[in-house]
Amino acid sequence: MTTNPAVNGDSQQTLTVADFMRPAVTSIERSAHLAAAAYLMRQANDTALVVIDDVATQVPIAVITDTDVAQVVADGKDVNEIRVSDLVGRVPITVPPDTSVRDAADLMITSNIRHLPVVDGDRLVGMVDITDACRGLMGQAP
Repeated sequence: MTTNPAVNGDSQQTLTVADFMRPAVTSIERSAHLAAAAYLMRQANDTALVVIDDVATQVPIAVITDTDVAQVVADGKDVNEIRVSDLVGRVPITVPPDTSVRDAADLMITSNIRHLPVVDGDRLVGMVDITDACRGLMGQAP
């Protein structure tokens, strides 16, 4: 069995979220309907979208997940009537691209979240989720 130096802490070349993040190609504005968010998630084959305030600046202001959509439906609400802004609560937890995979995984576990927007400065550059972090910790290719 081979060991992953990034997991064991034996390597100076630590894997970072930049090695495993997906490009931030799918985001949504806060004024959109939740139905649009669900549609975009399905089209992107993803379980979360980063909510941005402005397309030009790409500053993340929240994360909407498939769980958020399911909770709205379970509450008997119409996803065509609910706006993303109705669900936007706290500012999302983000990480810079040079964050180690181990630190990102630890942050997701301690914060009870499954998705981390990756930002360069304030600008959204990607997304890493708990599956990406597990792959990194296990030494699997992205």
